[in-house]
Amino acid sequence: MGAANDNLVEISGLEFSYGPRKLLKGLSLKIPRGKVVAILGASGSGKSTLLRLIGGQAVPDGGAVKVDGQVVHELGTRALYALRRRMGMMFQAGGLFSDMTVYENIAFPMREHHRDLPESVLRRIVLMKLQAVGLRGTHALMPNELSGGMSRRVALARAIAADPMLTMYDEPFGGLDPISINVIANLIRQLNDALGATSIVVSYDVSEAVKLVDYVYVIADGVVAGEGTPDEVLASKDPYVSQFMHAKADGPIAFHYPGKPIGEDLGLRSGAGGPRVINRP
Repeated sequence: MGAANDNLVEISGLEFSYGPRKLLKGLSLKIPRGKVVAILGASGSGKSTLLRLIGGQAVPDGGAVKVDGQVVHELGTRALYALRRRMGMMFQAGGLFSDMTVYENIAFPMREHHRDLPESVLRRIVLMKLQAVGLRGTHALMPNELSGGMSRRVALARAIAADPMLTMYDEPFGGLDPISINVIANLIRQLNDALGATSIVVSYDVSEAVKLVDYVYVIADGVVAGEGTPDEVLASKDPYVSQFMHAKADGPIAFHYPGKPIGEDLGLRSGAGGPRVINRP
């Protein structure tokens, strides 16, 4: 994956918990400059949390997150803000400002980061970003006038508005029709290469992610379960990686979230004649 100075993001021994639940358990990975890297895993594996840690919205319990040589969780407010200005984020739920037009949503990060930008130049940039995602004609609409798929495409346009060095896409294909998925995937790839930027795509959509990215990490049980090029990960013999990448019903990935046996929760008790209901006064 390259020498240390070739990596824009370096994560080592990362630990993070939500209350008593330990989500990340010593996770380590590297994101090379100029590449598109997928972080894949089942729902609840910590993919979105990892993006929050990279962006400094959360602080790890242990380990370190470095972005462009800076330890994110050690930065002061001013330095963290300066670093975030060089990042773009497409949120899982879109995250558009409901009281702003589509135009103002795209313009917002540029107004924040380039306050001396003339309005005429700003307008051209906003319309070009919307044109790239096929939604220039929506610039005067409010978010509640958009379909779910259109909202996600506007969110992508906002993520790339300021041409960031690092763009993070949290489930970019969710809620999109097949044509839009193909357009968005190609756009992520083309923009990354044209700008010489770096992109992280978090997803559980294996089929789309592997067509788009240079390298894949599969995370499970708080650590990296497998990594490699798309072809290498698809050919993995690891039980978890193989089950996830090929959507197999049987394997170490359980469908049910851990909990008590259902009989215990429902007040059932097994006896010689099988389960029966316990009569309660």
